[in-house]
Amino acid sequence: MTVKLIKLSYPHSFNKVDFEKMVLALGYFDGVHKGHQKVILKAKEIADELGVKSAVMTFNPHPLVVLRKQKAIDYITPLEDKIQIIEDLNVDILFVVEFTKEFAALLPQQFVDDFIINLNVKHVVAGFDFTYGHLGKGTMETIPFHSREQFSYTTVEKQTDHDRKISSTLIREVIRSGDVSYAQTLLGRPHSTIGTVIHGDKRGRTIGFPTANVEVINDYIIPPTGVYAVTLKVKNQVYEGVCNIGYKPTFHDEKSVKPSVEVHIFDFSDEIYGEKVTVFWFKRIRSEQKFNNVDELIQQISLDKEATIQFFEKKLV
Repeated sequence: MTVKLIKLSYPHSFNKVDFEKMVLALGYFDGVHKGHQKVILKAKEIADELGVKSAVMTFNPHPLVVLRKQKAIDYITPLEDKIQIIEDLNVDILFVVEFTKEFAALLPQQFVDDFIINLNVKHVVAGFDFTYGHLGKGTMETIPFHSREQFSYTTVEKQTDHDRKISSTLIREVIRSGDVSYAQTLLGRPHSTIGTVIHGDKRGRTIGFPTANVEVINDYIIPPTGVYAVTLKVKNQVYEGVCNIGYKPTFHDEKSVKPSVEVHIFDFSDEIYGEKVTVFWFKRIRSEQKFNNVDELIQQISLDKEATIQFFEKKLV
């Protein structure tokens, strides 16, 4: 099933008559984590009960880019990924609202009138902490007042893991700390990053461990330097591998601006330069180290490879 993607800006010219009745899940949804999935799946469930369309509304770019002029946001799921994951949840319609200063300045009632009532929404589902309208003055407590009795609503309570609120903020912290396996628990799937295979300094092949050097698209949050058990998807095939994120301290004294992401793919020898690939992060094996000589490095990579193979074998059991 393909989701119907509708991009909206303020002001828009849609009217109730342009849409069938729908149930709308509202949120920014960076990461589309377990908490977000609960909101979206609840909307789907209610839509099925009412016999109407299911819809999701998200916003782009991140409000901080517009309101605080923050240039770089490390997204867990940049927009293309977010669209794909929401599509995989089998939603009928996805609205992507362009977040602008004008949109941010809308009064809560205007937001509800233009972006809920005028789109023929009959029921709204959002998390307990969802806010809307200028300065986030609209909340799930004010929504019945702003609804003009045109729609009903459901508030999804806080979703937790071991008493910690599952949130995009927590997931960012967890990925930044290198704990990608806990990120997987919170997301309900491994954290992934998309990039292109580029030519590196080809040192890996001279020491018996050829690597795919992945230039990750800038928008993604990536884990800290270290060695990770990963899978790599290329040309619709998924391979296991061991990934080093780092500045290659054994070979370079100068620290480059961006760490390199290099994946040694097991049992693989194809040329994949220029290919778009996805790296899925499963477990941090160790932090980055500087070795006294290349032999020490080769020995350690063999151990990393062995640890990664064992990790994936256990995972399959």
